[in-house]
Amino acid sequence: MIITKKSILSGEVRSLDLNITQGQIDLWEGGMVIQKAMPKLSVDEREFIMTGITSEEWDEKRDIK
Repeated sequence: MIITKKSILSGEVRSLDLNITQGQIDLWEGGMVIQKAMPKLSVDEREFIMTGITSEEWDEKRDIK
């Protein structure tokens, strides 16, 4: 499923093709913790869904400091 999010850090809009279903999104949006709703996703993929931040963006931010 293609997920498009706006990064809360940069405001940049990005899309990722993630192995999730609408049902899993509904569970998370309904209050289930994301780790239980989408257990097959990586930490970075879950972060993207929650904040729009990619692992590359985190790496760039760390390199600046």
